[in-house]
Amino acid sequence: MKKLKEITESIGIDVSKVTLDVFIHTKQLHKQFLNNKKGFSELLKWVAKEKVNIEETIWCFEHTGWYCILLSHFMYSNKIHYCCVNPMEIKRSMGLKRSKTDKQDAQEIARYAWLRRNELDSSIPMPLNLVDLQRLMSLREQLVKQTTALKNLSKGFKVTVEKESSDFGMKTIKQALKQLESQIKKVEKEMTRLIKQDGNMYHNFKMSKSVKGVGDVMAIQMLLHTHNYSRFGTWREFSSYCGLVPYPYQSGTSINRKPTTHSISDQKMKSLLTMSAISAIQADKELKQYFKKRVEEGKPKMVVLNIIRNKIVSRIFATVKRGTPYVEMYKFAA
Repeated sequence: MKKLKEITESIGIDVSKVTLDVFIHTKQLHKQFLNNKKGFSELLKWVAKEKVNIEETIWCFEHTGWYCILLSHFMYSNKIHYCCVNPMEIKRSMGLKRSKTDKQDAQEIARYAWLRRNELDSSIPMPLNLVDLQRLMSLREQLVKQTTALKNLSKGFKVTVEKESSDFGMKTIKQALKQLESQIKKVEKEMTRLIKQDGNMYHNFKMSKSVKGVGDVMAIQMLLHTHNYSRFGTWREFSSYCGLVPYPYQSGTSINRKPTTHSISDQKMKSLLTMSAISAIQADKELKQYFKKRVEEGKPKMVVLNIIRNKIVSRIFATVKRGTPYVEMYKFAA
């Protein structure tokens, strides 16, 4: 989709499960529509009726998970330029608000888009096969959470139970855990089948897994968050998205404050990369030696860990770009 040459209007959309609150910035108009295909069509008719030039309009809404997927695909299929933005980015621009309504949110989103109309890039929706994969990953996450909750409950029960084999509660928990473990395996099998259906996706999946510290879950999450490595031009862009790139902080007398990573980031990926970094330090001799050396030199552990997170991201992107598995150079060293 080509970038807009001239932007004369911005439209903000507050997306919820059932409805869309829409606000036209320069005309100061608001209307509500259903969050479905019928509502989308009525939205376009309303905008045309208000004589808004769609070809010179930037549409903007927050990324609200499942609720914005249909809208994103509708916009893209109709060649409408839209921006799906991190909610934290918009909230930061709004500042402190004493009251909140869906109309006000839509108005603020429209204002946000208008002020940044020459900076915002058009979004591209997640491909439908990745949407299916995302659903399965979300299901797996919920099953894992239920498994963890039951295991924690079991630990509490054991304190008051004399004989586990005859206790109804303990037996019920064991049966439930067995069923959950079986369901998790089925979901994982279906995810693998789905990935293998797409040759390019399966190849990228295998390449990323060749990097030490990257397992199945991490490799799948990389596919999802990068839209199969089509969403970001470089590994540095992705690191910035995850909040791994330190930035300088200067404000008033705080000019000597140390660089820090940004709080507005994808916290899920940041957490997963932290676990991958810890795993890589144990499995990769080069990273293990690097971590030990830098810590001994006085570098804070979290700073060194963040460097390793970035190293893992760069290695993943490099293997995918080259199309060949990662090779440990450490073992070839003299």
